[in-house]
Amino acid sequence: MTAVHHIPAQPADFTFDPNTVALLVIDMQRDFLLPGGFGESLGNDVTLLRTVIEPLAALLAAARAAGLPVIHTREGHLPDLSDCPPAKLARGNPSQRIGDPGRFGRILIRGEYGHDIIDELAPRDDEVVIDKPGKGAFYATELADVLARTGIRSLLVTGVTTEVCVHTTVREANDRGYECLVVSDCVGSYFPDFQRAGLAMITAQGGIFGWVADSAAVLDALTSAVSPAPAQ
Repeated sequence: MTAVHHIPAQPADFTFDPNTVALLVIDMQRDFLLPGGFGESLGNDVTLLRTVIEPLAALLAAARAAGLPVIHTREGHLPDLSDCPPAKLARGNPSQRIGDPGRFGRILIRGEYGHDIIDELAPRDDEVVIDKPGKGAFYATELADVLARTGIRSLLVTGVTTEVCVHTTVREANDRGYECLVVSDCVGSYFPDFQRAGLAMITAQGGIFGWVADSAAVLDALTSAVSPAPAQ
């Protein structure tokens, strides 16, 4: 793969070099997506997030087939909560806070069953997994070093939730000069209004934070990127 490729997107086509683009999968964790998990304990409808799984699994398979680097993130904290500021720890239902016992282990604690990524999107052994203590994937993590080391300049952004960890990461990436395409049916929110507004905010004012396209458009572009050129 050497040629520059285009994905039909909003507000304009997204141009990428397959040699410098990566798939970023944000926080597709059991605590957020499984029935009975932390997300549901806060009164959220996890089925709204679970609609992301099928299209994201297809996109993940295509990215792997195309040889794109895949980077997964997990939001969570050390068992002693030393990396969790009080302002974050105090949020939420008092009976179900970060570090409390939950259905899938201590909530958002590294090493617990609920902290890990859902089976349908499990990372391969050769894929990078970034453990992050905050909403953004760059804060207090090695992500910037990973991208610099592998020469990545563009990101296909997926995961949950659209208005929180996805948005924060895209804003961080934008400030650092990365070009981000948010894949609309591969990001999700517990709040449909936030999903719509979050995607609109990415593309407003000529793409102030990046681009948005659906997974069908991205899959077509990845397929063309790995297909041999027709014989002359």
